[in-house]
Amino acid sequence: MAPDALFPNEPQDDPESYIGLAQQDAEDRARARGWTTVRSLAPGAVITMEFLSGRVNFEVKEGLVQRAWKG
Repeated sequence: MAPDALFPNEPQDDPESYIGLAQQDAEDRARARGWTTVRSLAPGAVITMEFLSGRVNFEVKEGLVQRAWKG
């Protein structure tokens, strides 16, 4: 994959590859792969929707990542 010129702080990593991982494993892997901010949230958590380059978000239920997305 070519680097994304619009978001230079963002690793070339597919957030969907974290689905099914244990929360701590996903957080550790994301940091090791270069994500500058890793945010884990409960399902239905109220969050702001501003896009932050270099951030990956995890929705975690019962200790497992159910959903993951950039920004």
